[in-house]
Amino acid sequence: MTNITLSKSKQVLFNKARSFCEQKGARFTPLRAQVYQILLQEDASIGAYDVLDKLKESEDSAKPPTVYRALDFFLDLGLVHKVESTNTFKACHHFGCNHPVQFLICDNCGDVQEISSDGVESTLTAQATENSFQIISQTIEAHGICHRCQ
Repeated sequence: MTNITLSKSKQVLFNKARSFCEQKGARFTPLRAQVYQILLQEDASIGAYDVLDKLKESEDSAKPPTVYRALDFFLDLGLVHKVESTNTFKACHHFGCNHPVQFLICDNCGDVQEISSDGVESTLTAQATENSFQIISQTIEAHGICHRCQ
């Protein structure tokens, strides 16, 4: 396994994810570790085939099913979010809980910021309740231009 260099804060998150998997009895295999490191490296969300291209730099035999299985593993554990509008993936920075997700997506550079707005959640929950609707999960994606691209 080729180690990917992560910033100190991302290395802390990587170690936290590994421990989280161990606590859940889920195998954080070397290949899954590489996929997660690739996701952590990115500020933008990243597509499965882009993950595959980066993985092939150290794992020649990597195939699309390998990446999709790893991504499904992380999605199931809440370690990764899928950005539906772009069919890409982003490492979650506060996993271990079922939380509503809002993304600010820059259409220019692809940067994706995960935010949490209690106001959005409470408004949506109130409107769902008014309509006798039970929310199972919530992801809101807002597209625009980030401060660096303005």
